[in-house]
Amino acid sequence: MEDKRYAVLIDSDNVSAKYITAILDEMTKYGIITYKRVYGDWTNQQASKWREELLSNSITPIQQFCNTVGKNATDSALIIDAMDILYTGKVDGFCIVSSDSDFTKLASRLRESGMDVIGMGENKTPKSFKAACSVFTSLEVLLEQESDRAKENISQKTIQEAIVEIITENENNGKKTGLGELGNSLLKKYSDFDVRNYGYSSLSKFIEEMEDTFRLYKKETTILVGLQEDNIKREQLEAYILECVRQSNGEGVDLATMGQKVHKKYPDFKVKEFGYSTFQKFVSHLPSLELVTESGSVKRLMEKEADSAKKTAETSKKLPFAKKKKSKGGK
Repeated sequence: MEDKRYAVLIDSDNVSAKYITAILDEMTKYGIITYKRVYGDWTNQQASKWREELLSNSITPIQQFCNTVGKNATDSALIIDAMDILYTGKVDGFCIVSSDSDFTKLASRLRESGMDVIGMGENKTPKSFKAACSVFTSLEVLLEQESDRAKENISQKTIQEAIVEIITENENNGKKTGLGELGNSLLKKYSDFDVRNYGYSSLSKFIEEMEDTFRLYKKETTILVGLQEDNIKREQLEAYILECVRQSNGEGVDLATMGQKVHKKYPDFKVKEFGYSTFQKFVSHLPSLELVTESGSVKRLMEKEADSAKKTAETSKKLPFAKKKKSKGGK
């Protein structure tokens, strides 16, 4: 299922610029932001802090002069733009950021048109606007969460394991993993993820430093991320597992027992490094073996009949070359 598309419209007259990071992080939980607009009078000195945030967050400023004292031209511009965007049919929902009750009717109208309406504002926001939204989130709460997460930085190992899971899930579904898609997936899983916290300027640099686990490659104009495979070790693993199964004299090897044998012989073995989330999925993709379920849940690894027959045939070919015993009295 494709991610939902949202238009984020911010009333700078009623919202401080200090909330912008928390606002954009929160919206990654809902989908993709296709419109980012902030409305205000940019000639006003009070808008200086917002001006600093526009470029770094790729937000489009919409200029509205305050021609009349006491009249808020920003509200009208935001409402008109919201209806224009609605009629384009290019979004699935809106995020209206304001602490002003003037957007209550707009939120109700958008919901009548089948839109999700995510409202964000300070605690002082009137109940009428909060009730008109599909979901309303307090900006003070978001800012507090942002501060707490900044103190508890996610370990690089945790991020690495999350990347392996994302790539493995895509591969199991027959999909490649694009660098951009990977970044979006990480943000949905960890909304405070930022490669700069680990000393890198970009996600690609972050991935490149983990070259033992991941590889970057290009297909046409898209940069893809894949898992590195130790081919020699994989061949050794396959040969060892197959040999263990053949030594069972046709009885097969219990899956759990096989897992213990592999980890004993190869202590550094990690199934995720080969692109699989479990040992069962790894052995299920070995061409010469198959998993047979017994007693409802017990799984055994067996050699496929075709491969077993092939081995028998190869052994039989060697028999004519064996020396025959001479019979008594024979020449």
